[in-house]
Amino acid sequence: MRRPSPLTLLYAVGLFFSDLVAFGLAMRLAHALRVLNDPLAAAIVGPFAAMELAQVVYAGSLILVVFLERLYLPRRGSSRVDSLFSVFVAVSKSMLLGIALCAVLQIAVTPPRMMLLYMWLLGTLSIWVGRMLIDSVVRWLRSRGLDQERVLIVGSDEPAQIVLDKIRHAPELGYRVVGFADLDDHAALAGSAPLLGTLTDIAALLRTHDIGEVIIAQPALLHQQTLDIVSVCARERVNVKLVPDVLQIMSTEVTTSDLTGLPLMRVRDIALRGWNLAAKRAMDLVLSLFALVLLSPLMMLVALFVKLTSPQGPVFYTQERVGLDGRPFQLIKFRSMRTDAEVDSGPVWTSPDDQRRTWVGTLIRRFSVDELPQLVNVIVGEMSLVGPRPERPHFVEQFKRIIPRYSERHNEKAGMTGWAQVNGLRGQTSIDERTKYDIFYVEHWSLTFDVKILLRTIGTVIRDRNAY
Repeated sequence: MRRPSPLTLLYAVGLFFSDLVAFGLAMRLAHALRVLNDPLAAAIVGPFAAMELAQVVYAGSLILVVFLERLYLPRRGSSRVDSLFSVFVAVSKSMLLGIALCAVLQIAVTPPRMMLLYMWLLGTLSIWVGRMLIDSVVRWLRSRGLDQERVLIVGSDEPAQIVLDKIRHAPELGYRVVGFADLDDHAALAGSAPLLGTLTDIAALLRTHDIGEVIIAQPALLHQQTLDIVSVCARERVNVKLVPDVLQIMSTEVTTSDLTGLPLMRVRDIALRGWNLAAKRAMDLVLSLFALVLLSPLMMLVALFVKLTSPQGPVFYTQERVGLDGRPFQLIKFRSMRTDAEVDSGPVWTSPDDQRRTWVGTLIRRFSVDELPQLVNVIVGEMSLVGPRPERPHFVEQFKRIIPRYSERHNEKAGMTGWAQVNGLRGQTSIDERTKYDIFYVEHWSLTFDVKILLRTIGTVIRDRNAY
């Protein structure tokens, strides 16, 4: 059995003490805020020390819930937004458990209601911040070569190469790709890791190369072949992850029904309808109006610079894109290129060193500021804040012919940001992979998912290498 590395153990211990310290500080600050907001209530609330037993109950409830939620197990590659959601759920459950235990144990001095509210909010924030600090240290150490996890990728075609590229661009995850295993012994892709063997060699490869994780990135595998790989990895105590293809994404949520006794399997209804559609539209309107007001000084400044540095052309640039149900609309952007950008070339994608950009355009495209006028598209209902990014009709016609289910991206409104974009799939990246992410979003939509994507967009804008 593989033993956890010393860094993994230190990571778990660090999270344990960080949670205790952070929640303790949150409880003390919650008490101070409750007294500060109503000094006359100080006598009713009582001193913080008098709640010692209740503090122990709430802290113990937190540790128990976090342990049961398996949040002390290190997860490579999980996002900070996912961590925030996990902490929020764990703290919420622990607060409910603490309230119940205090009632059952009949603890005399317990936190009042407003203090509990402060504890809940401050506890979530402080625990998450503490975990992010520890996570940042661990990521830094892993990027320096500590706590490396040796990885075997099953497959050697485009999906496998995408996995390899993502790992190589994220050294902070601590993954080290040893090589590929494929259906047969044909040559691996040029410039990639070596081809170590075939599927029948996996058991030996796991032991020979001390593999800690296997990533299956070969959609052509039969179900039995996948099950065989999983069984081998289970015997060797090796983690397995699977890169899904379009069919697997489509069938992740299937319900059963019957037709006068005949059993049927119904794929999840993915269309936004009724209250779901109204809720998404309401969130779009509220957030886009708020963002438009908040960012209006920045947008006016950008408009001024665009006009001063390129006075011959307009400030705004409109371009036809394909949106909901394949209907075209005029997408609005700050102009970032020369007015004659496509006179000779026709419709083409932007390249990393595109000479058609103005110097202001280069800057605003790097941080996606040129996209901000699309808030107007959202307000008038042509776009949503979150959804598949809209393409130009010229490219849509091309992609529909070569990519399965591409048109299903248009089952929902186009978005300013999307699941594919926050996962680094923008610019000159694989359209096939981008489509898979878009379909996954369409089939797994929820307001929570939208909020997660919006939060991740903030970090993506800062560090995205494909923004040009």
